[in-house]
Amino acid sequence: MTLEQLRIFLAVVEHLHFTRAAEELYITQPAVSAAIQSLEKEYNLKLFHRVGRRVEITDAGKLLRTEAQKILDQVELTKRGLQELTSLQRGELRIGSSLTIGNYWLPERISEFKQQYPGITVNCILANAEEICEGTASGLFDLGLVTGEVKPALRHCLEQQTVDSDRLQIIVGKAHPWYEQGEVGLSDLPQTAWVMREPGSGTQQMFEQALQSWGIDSTELNVVLVLNTSEMIKAVVENGVGAAAISEMMIQKELQLVTLRAIRVVDDRDSRASPLEITQSVLLLKHRQRFQTRLALAFQDMLLDLSIDKEQNPIEV
Repeated sequence: MTLEQLRIFLAVVEHLHFTRAAEELYITQPAVSAAIQSLEKEYNLKLFHRVGRRVEITDAGKLLRTEAQKILDQVELTKRGLQELTSLQRGELRIGSSLTIGNYWLPERISEFKQQYPGITVNCILANAEEICEGTASGLFDLGLVTGEVKPALRHCLEQQTVDSDRLQIIVGKAHPWYEQGEVGLSDLPQTAWVMREPGSGTQQMFEQALQSWGIDSTELNVVLVLNTSEMIKAVVENGVGAAAISEMMIQKELQLVTLRAIRVVDDRDSRASPLEITQSVLLLKHRQRFQTRLALAFQDMLLDLSIDKEQNPIEV
């Protein structure tokens, strides 16, 4: 069994067509057929059923598909590791990031990393927190960056480190009655319309956990819109639709322009009316068992160094 045979086999699996697999690999159709026949003869198993012009994968083929992909993935990681032996002068870093982190927190860190390693390609994909966790667990990303929590089913395979923190703010636009108040009690929260992020969002997870800790079921809130980006939420709230919980890092300009106002929430069940805050960690995720490239380790070290520096030299507000 050779790596080339495995590549040809997976191409046939993808297309379920020998000629199309040959076209993808820039080889002849007889070469594809010969590679498959050689594998079948070696192990005395049928990998495909030939039904007229159609091809169907057998149970043996399904088993080989899973294992072949693992082998080729490991070969690719090994190649990347060898390429990186040249003092991190070239290579690719694959990062997955939740939307708010990717849009507002990560660009500065990627820019700093590129200044240190200009020959490195950084490939960054943005999605909601749940998708980033799943992508990091499956090997799609070398590293993941999210806020919120990793769901229990993935905690056994994902290692997480805190590299920063963020705060959620309750915001309203100028047309909202809370705008002039600046402060509301817990009992006021169910009395207004809310704009929420979709399930799977780290921001939504943190807001629901905060509500729960305050003794409020999220189903008690009057949710009038569910949107899949915080940018959309910010825009509709700015235009007078309800209240929302949103990351502090993405509303700095709007707060300065006073088109949005951050509302303090106090526990009006307590005579001292103590203010309540929603803080969340920025988590760096990596697989516990997958091979970690030198690039991934270098980026991780940079984030941890920045985190330590921030703790030792906090910015005064």
